[in-house]
Amino acid sequence: MALAPAAPRFYSVVSMPRQRRQISSEAELYDAAVGALARRAYSVREMRQYLERRATESSLAATVLGRLRGSGLLDDARYARQFARDRAMNRRQGSFRIARELRARGVADRHIETALDELRSERDEAAMIRRRIESWLRRHGAADPAALDQRRLASLYHSLLRAGFPGTSIRDELRRFGHPAPPLDESETEDA
Repeated sequence: MALAPAAPRFYSVVSMPRQRRQISSEAELYDAAVGALARRAYSVREMRQYLERRATESSLAATVLGRLRGSGLLDDARYARQFARDRAMNRRQGSFRIARELRARGVADRHIETALDELRSERDEAAMIRRRIESWLRRHGAADPAALDQRRLASLYHSLLRAGFPGTSIRDELRRFGHPAPPLDESETEDA
């Protein structure tokens, strides 16, 4: 007796948003906040949103947020410095991109400027651009940067802009590699 071929199994995954349990006591909400901070850093705005989602009452979230700020566990200035250093060193991002992402996380401009000033004193942005250019050239198999055609040069230039580096610095570094840099279009704003 021959067995019929097994029917293929289809595992459909229905992703439902997971409802976290609402917390009604200050001690439990504080513990949840400390646990969240142990996993990753939060800006004050991000933590406020987290607490408001978890708390049954908004006054409870405000109380816990005050405790976290008072104990020094939550500080936007420190968060901005850590975030900027991490993004510059690990992801090799430029100051424009770092500032944009910090603003999206609700960090005040004064903290962002202080963090970026500190970062500028610690690192050489031109060297970071050169490393990104060298990495891009290796990934794309281009041995001689001066031999890039306009399309590939534009691709490199735009990848550096997206990484948050100023267009003038990018053009200066491309000239050092022996390639005339593409002209700056009116649509390319460096403060994006």
